[in-house]
Amino acid sequence: MGAHAARFLAAGVFLGLIFPPLATLLKPLLAPSVAMLLAVAMVRIDWSLVLRHGRRLHLSLLVLFWLTAGSAVLMWGICRLLDVPPAFTTALVLMAAAPPVTSSIAIAQLVKLDAALVLLGTLTATLVVPLTLPPVSLELLGLPIEMSLAELSGRLALMVGGAVAVSLVLRKWLGADGLMRHGTTLDGVTVVLMLTFGIAIMDGVTDAAFADPGFVLTTVAISFAANIFLQIAGVAAFCWLGWRGAVSMALPSGSRNMGLLLSVLGTSAAPESALYFAIGQLPIYMLPAILTPLYRRAAQR
Repeated sequence: MGAHAARFLAAGVFLGLIFPPLATLLKPLLAPSVAMLLAVAMVRIDWSLVLRHGRRLHLSLLVLFWLTAGSAVLMWGICRLLDVPPAFTTALVLMAAAPPVTSSIAIAQLVKLDAALVLLGTLTATLVVPLTLPPVSLELLGLPIEMSLAELSGRLALMVGGAVAVSLVLRKWLGADGLMRHGTTLDGVTVVLMLTFGIAIMDGVTDAAFADPGFVLTTVAISFAANIFLQIAGVAAFCWLGWRGAVSMALPSGSRNMGLLLSVLGTSAAPESALYFAIGQLPIYMLPAILTPLYRRAAQR
């Protein structure tokens, strides 16, 4: 599975839609799979590389601000301007305030973009999300979430902190040689966890599609538009880094870890928001493949 990750993941996105009982069966594994995905991704991170790039303090702070607050405030402003319904506004702003998906790092490496910049932004935004997302969503923007600031921060801290702790234990246990030797196995474990997550998060989406296909198609269109909008905004916000650096920031800007949000919010998420978080996986899985030629051209300039 590790050797054919792309094929398995492309098929896995639709398994939960085609086989709804399988999605229902795996739904209890949604939160554990998100936590373990974070842990496995962090096992392979070279922390010395992160610290070295983190010494570019002004760039680090700007990237962190954009990924945690700047993009969320921008999305909130756009939703207010376009008079987006409250449930969709909540989902879109929470998406924009969530940390990037860890797969952005691997994609940046594959297409020869600035993977170090993507790594720095993804990791720092993930580590500080318990401190940034609750104040931005609950206090600054006043989003209707049925959960207190302390409870939301606590759940996020437990999820992210647990993943960091597990990753450090695994890294210590495997050692540098073990990480090299078992690289393909870790790829396979990642694929299994992503398949589990991708199927579980689709629970209820098929029923919703049959019950109200127009609403679901609208949600699909909004999810693709939001992803592309944030990618373009990321390029515009970091155009001063040059073409390659700006496009590198498009990846983490558009693809956000909505699985983390859904696993933490649980039943507190409105049905429309939960549906958006599920359908929002489609552009995360599909757009990188579609936009790869553009990313490669940017890397060469």
